[in-house]
Amino acid sequence: MMLCDTCHALVMTEKLVDAKNFVANHEELFDLICMGCTDINRPLIDDMAGSGE
Repeated sequence: MMLCDTCHALVMTEKLVDAKNFVANHEELFDLICMGCTDINRPLIDDMAGSGE
């Protein structure tokens, strides 16, 4: 995922990723990131959410 500096700092502060940058709770990640990061990562987010497109 591509994140802005602010969202990256929040993700790291909230410890949403492990040492290998694996996200255990993607829904919490999606709730935390800004709309700009959500838009940039829309195809990946849709895939992770199981949209099937």
